[in-house]
Amino acid sequence: MPSRRAMLRRLLLGATPLLAPLPSWAQAAAPAPRVAQAAAPAGAIPAAADRLIVGADGRSLPDALARARDGDTIELLPGDYTGAPLVLEGRRLTLRGVGERPVFKHAGRLPNGAKALLTVRGGEVTLENLRFGGARADNGEGAGLRMEGGRLTVRGCSFFDNEYGLHALNDEAARLLIENSEFGQAPRVVGGLHHLLNVGRIGRLEVRGTRFQQGFEGHLIKARARETLLAYNFIHDGFRGGASYEVDLAGGGVATLIGNVIGQGSETQNPVVVAYGAEGGHWERNELRLAHNTLLNYGWTPAWFLRVFEDRMTNPRVVAVNNLIVGLGVFSLGAPGRFDGNRTVSRHQLRDYETYAFELPPDSMWRHSGIDPRNIDGHDLSPKGEFDWPAKVVPLEGERSSWTPGAYQR
Repeated sequence: MPSRRAMLRRLLLGATPLLAPLPSWAQAAAPAPRVAQAAAPAGAIPAAADRLIVGADGRSLPDALARARDGDTIELLPGDYTGAPLVLEGRRLTLRGVGERPVFKHAGRLPNGAKALLTVRGGEVTLENLRFGGARADNGEGAGLRMEGGRLTVRGCSFFDNEYGLHALNDEAARLLIENSEFGQAPRVVGGLHHLLNVGRIGRLEVRGTRFQQGFEGHLIKARARETLLAYNFIHDGFRGGASYEVDLAGGGVATLIGNVIGQGSETQNPVVVAYGAEGGHWERNELRLAHNTLLNYGWTPAWFLRVFEDRMTNPRVVAVNNLIVGLGVFSLGAPGRFDGNRTVSRHQLRDYETYAFELPPDSMWRHSGIDPRNIDGHDLSPKGEFDWPAKVVPLEGERSSWTPGAYQR
């Protein structure tokens, strides 16, 4: 039985397909079915006043959606949901996978001009423990999940081999929260520009404890929200990835990146790791805060770890503290603002970069060398957690008297 680190490396190198079930120690937490419902038939049945159970027989989920009332929860039994693409319009619902993640997929291109396996149009929707894969559309922008306004929470879901994993359209009142999820395996289409996460001009985007890897030409994350929070994520293209930017905050706005691992693979299409304002500033405020991130470059070509398109925005300001820069490249070049407590190391100065142990070893000279991040221009930028496998946040507990640069304090 290989070690946990060996299996992680196999998973990320591609020896173990990402679309295959994860090993038991790496399964995302999912709510177990209640004992009273264990023998439920495949068709949609009312299990309670606010709860429906469905199976993957091609008819039960649409039936349940038609019967559900606002506030209800629909629980999906394991299986492949391959029926016609679905649209939730103006609904207030929770769709939750039970046990092994149910899979939304479609053979071939989406029919009748559809653009996603599942579209959420307005309303307030929560999706938990679901899997979206293989979305292809006539315009090359087929999404596993498409958001057209409203409030959407995505928790413990996975998006692999879609032209866009999740695509959120422009709506300045919309809010999107993603937690403990996985995005990967962009189609290897030359000129396709398939982003794993593609977010338009919405009010707020928040991503926590989520893993992004193996892009191709497109970006791992492309976002244009008024407010963006990326916290404790693993945004790393991987040894076999060929993404362009790892994080593209294209529209400026107020963005906070804290406690993330953000890594560029050796086959990258562009040397920029984090880009800010590439499409010009759409919002009235343009502030970028980076604290306790680990930024990596695996190639021998120098990376541009942070590129700020200052000439395309109004008065952009950058605050970058206690970040760990790994590999060849530049970080603060051409970026206006405050840079303090950031450190640069080689890959060999990490604990074990080959198995993605990106923390500084206990004897590193840079341990505890960061500045106090709890009041930086009036903002608390101290890390409150760390990313852990396969996709979750482990809280940091206890008071701290010193701070280590990078995403890992322990």
